[in-house]
Amino acid sequence: MTDQFNNQNGYTPQSGQPYQQPNFQHSHQQPVVNPQQPHPAKPSTGRTFGTAFAGAALACVIAFGGFTVYQNVTETPSGSNVTLGASTNTEIQAQSTDDTLPEAVAQKCLPSVAAIDVYTQQTSTDMLGRSTSNSGTLTESSLGSGVVLSEDGYIVTNNHVVAGADALKVTVGGEEYDADVVGTDESSDIAVVKLQGASGLTPIEIGDSDNLTIGEWVMSIGSPFGLEQSVATGIVSATSRSQIMSNAESSGSDGYGYGYGYGNPSSQSGGYTIYPNMIQTDAAINPGNSGGALVDSNGKLIGINTLITSYSGNYSGVGFAIPVNYAVNIAQQIIEGKTPTHAQLGVSLSTVNSQNAKHYGLKVDSGAYIAAVSAGSGAADAGLEEGDIITKFDGNAVDSASDLMLDVRSKNPGDTVTLEVNRNGETKQLQVTLGSDESSQAAPTTQNSSKNGSSSGSNELLNRLFNNGSSSQGNAA
Repeated sequence: MTDQFNNQNGYTPQSGQPYQQPNFQHSHQQPVVNPQQPHPAKPSTGRTFGTAFAGAALACVIAFGGFTVYQNVTETPSGSNVTLGASTNTEIQAQSTDDTLPEAVAQKCLPSVAAIDVYTQQTSTDMLGRSTSNSGTLTESSLGSGVVLSEDGYIVTNNHVVAGADALKVTVGGEEYDADVVGTDESSDIAVVKLQGASGLTPIEIGDSDNLTIGEWVMSIGSPFGLEQSVATGIVSATSRSQIMSNAESSGSDGYGYGYGYGNPSSQSGGYTIYPNMIQTDAAINPGNSGGALVDSNGKLIGINTLITSYSGNYSGVGFAIPVNYAVNIAQQIIEGKTPTHAQLGVSLSTVNSQNAKHYGLKVDSGAYIAAVSAGSGAADAGLEEGDIITKFDGNAVDSASDLMLDVRSKNPGDTVTLEVNRNGETKQLQVTLGSDESSQAAPTTQNSSKNGSSSGSNELLNRLFNNGSSSQGNAA
């Protein structure tokens, strides 16, 4: 299948670097996570979906690589007075869901959804596949979608859509614009781009993702396979689906692997992308839809289309969108020139399971083991200690370190939560006020390189307990 693009051949930007269309077809091969080998999940609670992968970038080489040049958010607010979303709300009146509702919603929302074309510089490689030089030519390497948040051209999309881009061209309302990346939040997969010289655009109306009903009608809008202004209808299949993907997992060497599978390993930060409380939908989401809109029956934005689960790499009826309340909060911080922040407990964690619990005589066989507590954190102030095992978060069972990370990320800095902790066999209830991860975003994981148990104290125990003497990796929450 051949992509259809609206780009102009021979366009020359102000920098003097020519754009050109690729002389090959996009493969559209999505990096596939084997659904038979899921990430640790909690099937009994429905809080996690075990297999997922990113659903936008069509070339398997453009994930997070080379993007630090665009992460230029400063302390000076660049858009502090920007109003996000439409200033008025309108209700759609339709006679029948089967008849006019999709038409009415599409007519209302299509002007607010953009197609994003990503260009990267052509590079030459030697016999070993190493990059040797740049040709200076910008070639279209991938594509995705975005949603208009303001009349002057602020667009929200996924970080994995624009990561690694050397230039962007965005089509919205039938017009094509050059665009700049304002800032990104890799850990939540949200990015904001700004169209150059845009005015009078149609911002989307923003809905409320906290009040969704399973089974309610929704529409996905974007550019699947480069087919701009495409819509598909479905329902909200489930809510509160959550997943964590490490950036190491997101760079499968064969283009498939686990997680995203299209990353450049040399460009990975070593952190995590955390997706809390995702909206699951059966509305079609395909490569190119990432960053696009999931809207309700009134044409209000409720989610940013981001992930799919599939054996083939294409739509299989299970897609996921970042809730709009969460996405717009991150976008607002980026537009205001702030570093996006998230709730943080202030501990390093590893997972307790039945195997290591039995082997080392732990009092519980599931939970999140605290390997270290950060001084001055909410965890320290609440009296959490190394060796504690967190088993519940606000009354919900915690079966793993990943569970706890997702629970924490679903809250806001300053929120107070109740933890149930097992300390040497005794159960304790602790109230913890969550802090912010602003100062620690650059190092969301802690790693210990010891392979021979040479560490001391709790680090040595952590190596032996959870990694059988191999190099350890602890999750930070």
